[in-house]
Amino acid sequence: PLLHAQTALSGKVVSAGTNEPLVGVNIRVDNSLTGCTTNGKGEFIIDNLPDGQHTLRFSYIGFTPKKYTADGQEENILVKLEESYSNLSQVVVTGTGTHRRMTDSPVPVSVITAKEIGSANVSTLEEALVKLTPNISSYTNGMGTTMSLNGINEDYILILENGRRLAGEDRYTRINVANIKRIEILNGAASALYGSDAIGGVINIITDDARNTVNVSSYTHYSGEGRLTESVNADVNAGKFSSYTSYQRRQAGSWQNNNIDENGYETGRPTSVGFYSNTVNQRFVFNATDKLSFYARGTYFDNKTRRPQDATYYAKSKGQFVQKDAYTYNLKHETYTYGAGMKYMINRSAYTDAEFYSDNYSSNYMYFKKSGNYLPGDRVTRKQVRYYNGSIKGIFRLGSRNKLSAGVEYVNEGLESESDNIDSRHMYTLAFYAQDEIKLPLNLQAVLGIRYIYNENFKNYATPNVSLMYKLGGLNLRAAYAAGFRTPTLSQLYATDESKTSNRYTTGNIGLKPEKNNFYSLNAEYNYRRLSVSVTGFINNIRDMINYRTLSDQEIHDMGLDDKHATFDEIRQRDNVDKAKTKGISLNLGAGFRAGGGYTYMDTEAKQLQADGSYKVSPIDKSVRHMGNINGQWEHAWSFYRLNVNVHGHLQGERYSQTYGYAPKFQQWDLNTRHTFNLQSVVLEPGVGIENIFDKKDDRPWNNNFSTLSPGRSVYVSLSVRFKK
Repeated sequence: PLLHAQTALSGKVVSAGTNEPLVGVNIRVDNSLTGCTTNGKGEFIIDNLPDGQHTLRFSYIGFTPKKYTADGQEENILVKLEESYSNLSQVVVTGTGTHRRMTDSPVPVSVITAKEIGSANVSTLEEALVKLTPNISSYTNGMGTTMSLNGINEDYILILENGRRLAGEDRYTRINVANIKRIEILNGAASALYGSDAIGGVINIITDDARNTVNVSSYTHYSGEGRLTESVNADVNAGKFSSYTSYQRRQAGSWQNNNIDENGYETGRPTSVGFYSNTVNQRFVFNATDKLSFYARGTYFDNKTRRPQDATYYAKSKGQFVQKDAYTYNLKHETYTYGAGMKYMINRSAYTDAEFYSDNYSSNYMYFKKSGNYLPGDRVTRKQVRYYNGSIKGIFRLGSRNKLSAGVEYVNEGLESESDNIDSRHMYTLAFYAQDEIKLPLNLQAVLGIRYIYNENFKNYATPNVSLMYKLGGLNLRAAYAAGFRTPTLSQLYATDESKTSNRYTTGNIGLKPEKNNFYSLNAEYNYRRLSVSVTGFINNIRDMINYRTLSDQEIHDMGLDDKHATFDEIRQRDNVDKAKTKGISLNLGAGFRAGGGYTYMDTEAKQLQADGSYKVSPIDKSVRHMGNINGQWEHAWSFYRLNVNVHGHLQGERYSQTYGYAPKFQQWDLNTRHTFNLQSVVLEPGVGIENIFDKKDDRPWNNNFSTLSPGRSVYVSLSVRFKK
C-alpha cells in the first residue's frame, strides 16, 4: 500500500578509534530505496519509512561496513565504524549489474574511489584513469584525446555514467570529477550484459547522490598555463522530493614545448591547444514510498577549442616551403541529454526499473578565417549523433542460491554529417538478455549470461559469458570467458569521402558485419590484513575488424563507380578485413590505503589485410607494452584538522603509432597535499602540490608522436568547500 504509518530513524556515526564524527558515510535501508549520508557533524536522519523493523547498512571508504537493526522509530542511534586497511568491502555493480562487494564478485572489477581521486588531486576523468590504474593510457592530438585500455582503443571501450551509456566523442570530457563517488573498471568483454562496444572493457562512473537536507560544495583547481577547473554542486532534499544540480567549468590556454616542426621550420601550432568547456547536470527524484521512486535528468555540455588565430606554419608547395595560416576554424562540440525512469522494489526478492533516455551530440567547424568557400563566422556541421535508449530490467531472487537478472532494451541511433555526405541515417537494435548468479557447493560461485540482439542491418546475433569463482578464506580464484561485439557505426556504413590531397575516393558499406571477440581471463587475489595482491592474465582475440580495402576494377564496375574510377587513383570501402590479438598480465599490490601500485604487461598484434591478400603484422595502434603506477600516502588528524600527503608516479613504456612510429617512454611524479578543516556543517579543504616534479616533457619538434603533452613542472593550488545539513 502507498499509505501507511511513517517511521523516522536518526543518529550519529563516529570512528571507533577516535570518536570523531565521520562525514559522508553512506547509509542504505535493506529492502528499500531509501538512504542518506552523514552531514558535517556525522549526523543522519531517515524518514518516510513504514512502521516495522528496518536494517541500516553503513559503508565508508577506509572503514569496515556495519549494519544496525531498528525495531521501530529510534533517535540518537550511535554507530561506531572500525578503521579498515583495504577497500575490498567496497560495493560494486558493474561486474554483474547487481550490488556485490568487490571481494565477493565472480567478475573482477577494479575501483577508483572519491578518496583516491581527492588524494591525487586530479581534475579530469582522463587524469584519474591514467594516473590511478596501471592499464590505461591516453593519446592527444589536434582532434582531441583518445584512451586505450589493455591495448584496445576507446572505440571498443564502453563508458557508462551510473550504468547508462554515453554517446558521442566527448564521453569522458563532460564528466564532472568533483561529483564522482567512484569509478568501476571491468577489464574485458561484457556484451552479454551491456551490448555493443564492450569488447575491451567497461568504465562505469558512479556519481554522488548524497541525501542530506542541504548539500552544497565547491571545488577549484588552478595550475600553470591557465588550466582551471571550477565545480559547484547543490543538492536539496525536502521530504519526498530531491534535486541534484551540478556545474563545471574547465579551461586552459595553449602552450608550445617546441616551436620547430619536423622539417626544421618555425611553427605557430601549439603542443596543446587551448579550450573551454561547460557542463550542467540536473536530476530530480520523487520518492513516492520507500519502495517506489521516479526520476528525471538532463545534461548540457559544450566544448570549444581556442586555436591561436594568427598562428602560421610552413608547408611544402611546388617544391618549396611557404608560410600559411595554421588554423582557419575552431572545433565546437555540444551535447544535451534527457531521460526519465522509475525504480520499484516489488518485495525483498524482486526489483525492477525502467528508463528512457536520449544522448545528442554535435560537432561543428567554427570558421574565423576564409577557407575555400567558407567565410569567417560560418558554422559547418561535422556530425550530429542522436542516441535513444529504452529499457526495462528486473532482478529476482530465486531461492537462496540464484539471482536472476533479465531485461529488454531498444536502441535507435541517428547520424547526420556534412563532411561525410550523410543527410540522415538511422539504425535500430532490439535486445533481450538474461543472467543468473549461482551459489554452488564447495565455496564456488558462477555467473552465466547471454544477450540476443536483432539489428536492423546485420540481423541476429548472440553473445554469452560465464564466470566462476572459488573462495577460500582470503584467497579468491576466478576464471572467465566472455564474447563481445561492436555494431558497425552509421558512419562506417554510409559515409563517403573525396580526398583531393590523396586523390582517393572512399565509399561506405552497408554489408558490414559486427566486429567480434572472445575474451579469456584468470585471476588470483589474496587478502590478509593490510596486504592485498591481485594477478590477472588475459587473452583477447578480436576478429572481423573494420578497416579500408582497395576495390578491384571489377568491383568498381559492379558498384557503378566507373566515373569515380576515371577521376580518382584509388577507390576504397570499409570492410571486415582485420583482426587483432592482445595478451597480458596485470599485477596490483596494496598495503591498505597507505601504499599501492600496479603493473601491466601487454603483447598486442594487429593484422591488416593488404591488396595482395597477405597480412601486415604490427602492434595495435596506440598500444603500450609496459605501464605502471606507484602511490604512497600519509595522513594524520589533530582535532578538527587532517593532513594528507600523497606521492604518485605514472610510468609508461613506448607507445606505438601506425602513422608516426614509437613515442618514447616517460614517467611523471606528482606531490599532493590536502588540508582538511572539519568545522561541523562546513568542511574546508585547501590543497597545494607539484605536478611533474622532475620536469619531464616531450619537447621534440611539432608533429611527432608525443609521449606526453605536459608543459613540465607546475605548482597547483586547489580549494574544496562542502556544506552539509
